[in-house]
Amino acid sequence: MLQPRDIPNLITLLRILLVLPVVYCLLQHEFALALGLFLLAGISDGVDGFLAKHYHWQSRLGSLLDPLADKLLLVSSTLSLAWLGLLPWWLVAAVLLRDLLIVGGAIWWNFHISLLEAEPTIVSKINTFMQIVLVLAVVLAQIFSQLPDGTLTALIWVTLATTLTSGMDYVWEWSKRAREAVHGNQQQR
Repeated sequence: MLQPRDIPNLITLLRILLVLPVVYCLLQHEFALALGLFLLAGISDGVDGFLAKHYHWQSRLGSLLDPLADKLLLVSSTLSLAWLGLLPWWLVAAVLLRDLLIVGGAIWWNFHISLLEAEPTIVSKINTFMQIVLVLAVVLAQIFSQLPDGTLTALIWVTLATTLTSGMDYVWEWSKRAREAVHGNQQQR
């Protein structure tokens, strides 16, 4: 039976369900509708986070679903925009490689070290913000047909820089934590 503490997870699941309509709208060149759905997803992200923290409704499931919902929306939107020729494939490859590296590391951590508690770094939060800004800027450029010269190019390069920096930061930080965890386990024996 559903309880009030389940509301944030239900909102997150609804956000995951918004991914397909956003992708469909992008691929159909319905950029204004895609933007509206993307903004709705963003608002729902804020609402579920507020409810979870304010009412202490956080859960392990929510801590995994929330970043998954964000990643699904961003990666799907980025792939769709690249498919339309609005973003370069090399940027999409960098974003996907970073995300696969993080997911692979998380899976390895769960099986070899301990249960992982997802904790995004500051660099990762900046990267996510830049990916959101880039997707919004590309969609807005399709709706309004014009952005200041060089805006999208600059956003693409900044997003690439934050993507690479974030990926390296995760590898560095979690490699260090893994060494410390393994060293700590060896000392306890």
